[in-house]
Amino acid sequence: MDMGSPVRVLAEATPATRDRYVDLLRVASLAAVVLGHWLMAAVTPDGVGNLLAVVPALQPLTWLLQVMPVFFFVGGFAHALSYRSLLRKRPEGSTDSVYAAFLRARLQRLLRPTMVFVLVWGAAALLIQLLGGGGGLTGVTLRLVTQPLWFIGIYLAMVAFTPPLLRLHERYGWGAFAGLAGAAAAVDVLRFAAGVPYVEFLNFAFVWLAVHQLGFLRADGRLGVGPALPALRRPALLAGGGLVGAVALVAFGPYPLSMVGMPGEKVSNMAPPTLALLCHGLWLVGAVELLRAPAARLLARPRAWRTVVAANGVAMTAFLWHLTAMLGVYGAMLALDVPLPEPATAAWWAQTPLRLAVAAALTAVLVAAFRTFERPTAPATPPATATATAPGTGSAPLAALGATLCLLGVLGLSMVGFAGLLEGRTALLIAIPVTAPAAVATTLCGWLLVERAGRARGAR
Repeated sequence: MDMGSPVRVLAEATPATRDRYVDLLRVASLAAVVLGHWLMAAVTPDGVGNLLAVVPALQPLTWLLQVMPVFFFVGGFAHALSYRSLLRKRPEGSTDSVYAAFLRARLQRLLRPTMVFVLVWGAAALLIQLLGGGGGLTGVTLRLVTQPLWFIGIYLAMVAFTPPLLRLHERYGWGAFAGLAGAAAAVDVLRFAAGVPYVEFLNFAFVWLAVHQLGFLRADGRLGVGPALPALRRPALLAGGGLVGAVALVAFGPYPLSMVGMPGEKVSNMAPPTLALLCHGLWLVGAVELLRAPAARLLARPRAWRTVVAANGVAMTAFLWHLTAMLGVYGAMLALDVPLPEPATAAWWAQTPLRLAVAAALTAVLVAAFRTFERPTAPATPPATATATAPGTGSAPLAALGATLCLLGVLGLSMVGFAGLLEGRTALLIAIPVTAPAAVATTLCGWLLVERAGRARGAR
């Protein structure tokens, strides 16, 4: 069967009201992250380093390649539309079940491919270590492949907090964003000026949820997008103000230049996020909004839109498996005695295009193998004929508990990895020691709770 025909059908069925630019931003931001990871990896026979640490002069590139704020901004836009759509379709008096249905619909697209990735790698790690392996690059791989899951965990939190934060947005508008941004600034003051311990971890919520809140503003047309010049003022102010703020904080504050974490640094802009990273997110959001009009003209072309539709259908799968592909390429080179030049040398740069091409090809193979798990299943919209939720059934609290467990499990796994599985290796999630089996079990339990809460409405 022609694999292009389902994509063509989906592309041609796109409603005229759909904001195609948002779909492009989702794909482009994940692609930039993948490319950034591939370029930053400085692999030698002794382990995996960071090219930005080898060549610090390249760190300004992170101001372009660190585009996770754009993905979270797009997430806020999509979550606002999705939750409001479910509210419009709900039976009278069933607000409790709408939250459960919303969580289930959002988490399915994230957790189905994620859990397949986790279970496949968990089984592989167990087998490798039972056979006595796990040293060298293999051990590094078992530790690194789960690190991108932090993004899934943060995104889960955004989904879970969408309803209350959307209500705050509807009441206060820009004030809700300002409150989160002000809280992020206050956390950094307490962290750097007062030395309050552990307070910095609050910015995992305040910084990323502030960026997410900008997506709500865009969903309501309050970022000032449009063809007329006055409509560009707000995005321009957002981009300019964010860039000036980020530059000033890095130049005069305790913030590092790199917008991604660097090995050995006492302060990272990423983990936990800082006010400098929030300013970086503001300038990125303003910049992409300024590009909206020319991008819309491009996406009006059928071929360009079909490409975006096709990429959106596999974007999460590609993101999950791209490190596996990259480390697989380096592992094959070591196994075949292909020379690995010293990172950042002329020979290393000359070899880079070939490594990237092979990593992309291997990622495509993995996507072909696992893409089916990214396809959405049955819709989670509460049926119009269902009766209202009975008092005390509590599907929303059950769904919230499930989302919390998923969040903790995924974040824990991103930190501990699969290395040292048989030895019970642990990592600290803030101040809580976690192991890989416990993190996987927590995520599975949380997902089952969300599924149960989301399906209970339809069953009744």
